[in-house]
Amino acid sequence: MDNAQDKALNTLNDLVETARDGQKGYETAAGAVDNPSVKAELERFAQQRAIFVSELESKAQQLGGSTRNTTTLEGAALQAAGAVHRGWINLKAAVGANDSKAILGECETGDEAALKAYDAALHEQGLPVDLKTVVQRQYQEIQAAKQTITSLKERL
Repeated sequence: MDNAQDKALNTLNDLVETARDGQKGYETAAGAVDNPSVKAELERFAQQRAIFVSELESKAQQLGGSTRNTTTLEGAALQAAGAVHRGWINLKAAVGANDSKAILGECETGDEAALKAYDAALHEQGLPVDLKTVVQRQYQEIQAAKQTITSLKERL
């Protein structure tokens, strides 16, 4: 496996983890809000991130690799640390407080972290064009999701 391919797979792994965290974050958030229209939006974004994961995983397979699905103890600890790093750290507290505005604020934070990860990926040198296209589209969809969350939060 050449270096460019390794780099592309590492980038894909990061984005898969980012999208998975978003999916889990949105699922958690959706389960914690009472407002049916807010719940529906959050569920839609969870579904969107699940689609992102499968798109990214199929890109990894096309590159002849696969995305790590770490379930070892070390892997689980890394995933938890990663989730914290990727912006979903305070979601549980907001859920516990049953504060819809705070929950939406944590969704914004999670999406901000995702946008940073995607932006970094888009600035990677030597990513295959078809992969860059997928990353760019997902980046734009995350931006749109974040704007939706912000306007939902303002209406609460």
